[in-house]
Amino acid sequence: MRAGETVTRSPKEHAEYHRLDALGGVDMLQARYYRQRFARHVHDTFCIGVIDQGAQRFYRSGAEHVAPRGDIIIVNADDVHTGSSALEHGWAYRAIYPHPDLLNTILRELPEGKGFVPWFPDAVIHDPGLSEQLLLTFSMLAKEGNNLLKETLLLSSLTLLSVRYSRTRRPPQRLPAATERILRVKDFIESCPEADHTLTRLAELAGLSHWHFLRQFKAVTGLTPHAYLVQARLRKAKELLRQGFTILDTSMICGFTDQSHFHRHFKNSLGLTPGEFIKG
Repeated sequence: MRAGETVTRSPKEHAEYHRLDALGGVDMLQARYYRQRFARHVHDTFCIGVIDQGAQRFYRSGAEHVAPRGDIIIVNADDVHTGSSALEHGWAYRAIYPHPDLLNTILRELPEGKGFVPWFPDAVIHDPGLSEQLLLTFSMLAKEGNNLLKETLLLSSLTLLSVRYSRTRRPPQRLPAATERILRVKDFIESCPEADHTLTRLAELAGLSHWHFLRQFKAVTGLTPHAYLVQARLRKAKELLRQGFTILDTSMICGFTDQSHFHRHFKNSLGLTPGEFIKG
């Protein structure tokens, strides 16, 4: 693990990012925000966090939620969500972003868990004991050394969270034809997010009219095709930055208009700048 470096972007706001080696790799973010407003976006990982100070307001699963100090926030992988302060004095939180494969592995170890998709129905959880355990885990993960203890704490916390609050959903045996068409378009976008895709080309791939394609795509993904394309570009950008590509090269390779355009989308979705991400 490499320790993150705090980068101050204003007298009050800061974000500290860590890329952890624990249990195959987990991202962690510790942040203090006042004016930050996360645009609608998705992660291909879960987000599991605890509010340290203030309160966060966010959209998830079709509704607005408020998480006060000490509460746990959870966003499922691929859940469309936002984020902003619920109070004038902002909010601070710590969060980890485990991949679904990790939680799926944990669930397979539990009774009746094999073959199910992990899912948390509650966006906000009030559980002081578990919150304290998560905060202890986050504190240990941010330090150097003690890898065995870190992985033990992380596995214990995720297992306890899953046992108490996760539900299981069987993958559908057969998807509706319209959904399969949209998923085919999603896969196409993910395969070449840097391309200058057109509505006509994507609608043709789905076998739908322009209007029906836009409607079906948002119904399935929760995002417009353009918003989804931006998220796909950001996912590719994160991988390139981790591989050592420069911010300028990454923005060009991933299809962003310019570096400032890339910077704005990155911060609006991830809560930190590309430079802060690299330093993690």
